[in-house]
Amino acid sequence: MEAAKSHRRLIVLTIIVGLCFVGLGCRLADLQWARHDEFRVLAENQHRHSYFREAPRGDIRDRRGNLLATSTPVKNICADPALLKKNSAEMARVLAPLLKTNEAVLAMLLSRHTRTNAEGEVVPNHWVSLKKKVSVEDWEKIQDVLAQQFTNSIAGRKLKKTEINELQIAWKRSIYAEEDQIRTYPSGQLAAHILGFTGPASIVVRGETNSITTGLEGIERTFDDKVRGARGWVKTEKGSRRQELFMFREQDVAARPGLNVVLTIDMRVQQIVEEELAPMMAKHFPQSASAIVLRPRTGEILAMATLPTFDPNMPGRFPGDARRNRILTDTFEPGSTFKTVILAGALNDGVVRLTDQYDCENGLFHFAGRILHDHEHYGVMSVEQIIAKSSNIGTAKVAIKMGKERTYSYIMDFGFGDRTRIPLTGEDAGYIPKPKDWKLIHISRIPIGQGVSATPLQMVMAMAAVANGGVLMRPMLVDSLADEQGQTVVKYQPQTVRRVISETSAKGSVHALKSVVEKGKGTAEKAALEHYTVAGKTGTAQKVVNGEYSHEKYYSSFIGFFPADNPELCIFVAADEPLKRTGYYGGVVCAPVFKRIAERTANFLNIKPDVMPRTNDVLVSEVFVEQPATRVRGRF
Repeated sequence: MEAAKSHRRLIVLTIIVGLCFVGLGCRLADLQWARHDEFRVLAENQHRHSYFREAPRGDIRDRRGNLLATSTPVKNICADPALLKKNSAEMARVLAPLLKTNEAVLAMLLSRHTRTNAEGEVVPNHWVSLKKKVSVEDWEKIQDVLAQQFTNSIAGRKLKKTEINELQIAWKRSIYAEEDQIRTYPSGQLAAHILGFTGPASIVVRGETNSITTGLEGIERTFDDKVRGARGWVKTEKGSRRQELFMFREQDVAARPGLNVVLTIDMRVQQIVEEELAPMMAKHFPQSASAIVLRPRTGEILAMATLPTFDPNMPGRFPGDARRNRILTDTFEPGSTFKTVILAGALNDGVVRLTDQYDCENGLFHFAGRILHDHEHYGVMSVEQIIAKSSNIGTAKVAIKMGKERTYSYIMDFGFGDRTRIPLTGEDAGYIPKPKDWKLIHISRIPIGQGVSATPLQMVMAMAAVANGGVLMRPMLVDSLADEQGQTVVKYQPQTVRRVISETSAKGSVHALKSVVEKGKGTAEKAALEHYTVAGKTGTAQKVVNGEYSHEKYYSSFIGFFPADNPELCIFVAADEPLKRTGYYGGVVCAPVFKRIAERTANFLNIKPDVMPRTNDVLVSEVFVEQPATRVRGRF
């Protein structure tokens, strides 16, 4: 009986063991065959690791090599909470003062030893970000403190080897750093609207999210693909404790640094411009103030500034209006500076000569059922005087003689109604109505800068075309691209847009524009320079408020160039809504700023004077007196 029972038990046990082996075999078949690919991928994901190395971002420099923007290596401090175990609270206490952050927040982050993945499974939490953009020096201090903390934690204690290993992992491996960089602008607010700024962006590559630095505004944005460089990458394996197994690195590709952008901007000229705009803001309290300095022959921009401004090191601390480059984004009715276009076109078509006389109707001109006013009661004046005194009536009569089709053609040829293609984002094209949409009154209003809109950049480029013998250039902001050794990779050349007027017509326009600055003749006596002849034009445009021209709000400007007959620089200065009680005319608000910028810039650039100084009303000059045998240098 007992033998039979034992036999049955043995059979049952054999069956159970056999079923277990069958089940194990099925499980092995499932793992090794049916789900082999799934578990292979899972194993690779657990042990294989790929990450990108962001390339050092290229510098931005001025034309003399001065540094305007650069990238500095920094560290992003991370932690592996799963390795900390019971040391989370102590780690938070030690790190909080080093990272200058809240201890309670750190403790919460470090205590999350597990997390729930996308499949809903609870898995070890091997990554959490503690602090971004930590300097290399601070990271080295953190490493020293953690190493010392490990030494202190085992000193004088009888610990097992496993406990020592656990403490070593907690204090030496659980906190680590990832490579990063921080964009810095050594000169702070200088040229902020040109440089722009950067910010973080996320990209997903092969299922992994990577953070990169990208340009958000200014040159940083438009040349982002050039200065960003090419990222490197590492494909490696990690051990059970998530530490990298360096001997199993499959790929290790270094990042290629980005190219350096060399601007046409001159850092010192830019500084002069910003320094001179500030007193105008303080005296006249405009909504904004802007200025541009460029070379008429090439279109190279040496300085471009607008106030209020911002610090690209911390752009988020400034309002959006301060970050807007108004020279490109804001349009305005140009007012009397627009008269230069009409004068140049009329001279080029042979419609008028500078000596032709026009009756300016004593300041009141009835046309198309409306009255056009002058700011003074002018009578009969020559075309040259009309420009010098900035007569609305005289300019309107010249345009009426030229006709709307030709007037419109010259406005467009000078670049209005179209973007200049400067390499910055946000540029507005302005507005010029087509001739078919003109009413009769438009031929008397558009020529004086009413009913149209333009950007400051369009205005200065048009004036520069007159200075450049009638040739319109494209504004040039970037001189070249260079590699990390400073070798030029790409060299940009000045670009001609078109010839707008003949050289003879340009000279006639310059002659008239010089009278604008001459004492007792024009509206911009305060723009005159002691050692240079200046040609230019003032503008005082009424702003439109609720559909009507305001008598309280104006856009004041002055554009001039020098030396007038062989121009080296063209300078634009504008103030948006200067206080009326402090003086609002372009010749009062902007001409003096032009004068100070011009004097300081000419001195810095060593521009040769074309007006010799006078002493006691006697002209001082140097001449060569030829003698029979020798050449004697004399002075009289």
